[in-house]
Amino acid sequence: MSDDVRSEVVRMLIDVVGEDFLLDVEIGPGTTFGDDLGLESIEFVALVDRLRARYGDRVDFPAFIAGLDLDQLMNLTVGDVVDHIAAQERAHA
Repeated sequence: MSDDVRSEVVRMLIDVVGEDFLLDVEIGPGTTFGDDLGLESIEFVALVDRLRARYGDRVDFPAFIAGLDLDQLMNLTVGDVVDHIAAQERAHA
């Protein structure tokens, strides 16, 4: 299931920042939204909106993000988001 979730997150990232921007970037679980992808805050918000539209309130992204300090937020990885989604999906299955 995590591979499916990761594929969806990557597809949403492409929707948010554009395929051209990600051509030279290998996106994996350790890819950070800040340092590796250089996501601006508005792009991150757009990604979260897409994730909420896809997964609904059961994954509660606002609470997930609110629980992070600034360093954790800046170093948030694709894997962190995928793991959160997968854990919430299992909890609500």
